[in-house]
Amino acid sequence: MTGTLYLIPNHLGLSDGAIDPLARIIPEQVRQITSQLDYFVAENAKTARAFLKLIGNQHPLARPLQEIMISELNVNTPAQALAGLLAPLLAGRDAGLVSEAGVPAVADPGADLVRLAHQHGIKVRPLVGPSSILLAVMASGLNGQSFAFNGYLPTDAALRAKRIKELESRSRNEKQTQLLIETPYRNAAMLEALVTQCAPSTLICVATDLSLDSESVQTWNGGQWKKQLAAGKAPDFHKKPTVFLLLGQ
Repeated sequence: MTGTLYLIPNHLGLSDGAIDPLARIIPEQVRQITSQLDYFVAENAKTARAFLKLIGNQHPLARPLQEIMISELNVNTPAQALAGLLAPLLAGRDAGLVSEAGVPAVADPGADLVRLAHQHGIKVRPLVGPSSILLAVMASGLNGQSFAFNGYLPTDAALRAKRIKELESRSRNEKQTQLLIETPYRNAAMLEALVTQCAPSTLICVATDLSLDSESVQTWNGGQWKKQLAAGKAPDFHKKPTVFLLLGQ
């Protein structure tokens, strides 16, 4: 009998001062299940251990932290290595797939492992937790019936401008909210590009530090954003994880 692959959500960031910082972010059932596992697949073993340490502060772990097996799966993992990651599950051992932040297999390299698990008849169980993509859509006021996540845009200014125009056109024609992210230290440049390239009527949302005490979500049309930026009222999002959304009108 094969094991179960649990898809374990990670926090998007932690606020200071809480005795149990995961309590309001990760459901109790998820923390209990996680504490019972002794094999994990994670994007980065070091940060996964830090997450498990937080879990262990409130829920005794199945084994001492240093004895818990953590295999890495990231963008550099060759496809032929995936079978080896599933070997313990095929032998009957339960495992947890942990994202670096948010939910696994969504804007995350774990999707290929999940698909392979299905091909081998391994039970896959997704667990509830924070997703920056869904939280941003929920809070934006933009179309939540149809939306698409586009990841990172090109860093080249001309290519980025072209891509923004394409996304705006698609959004307007299909009435579909378009989501994208940027390296946090380039957030200001991304917002400036969106305001410059999009029509004044296009709605633009900036969602920063979702689920943290410092959370900020602002939605304005392009013309309003232009006035805000000209007045020096840019969002406080420098070096902070941010999701950008747009909806052409």
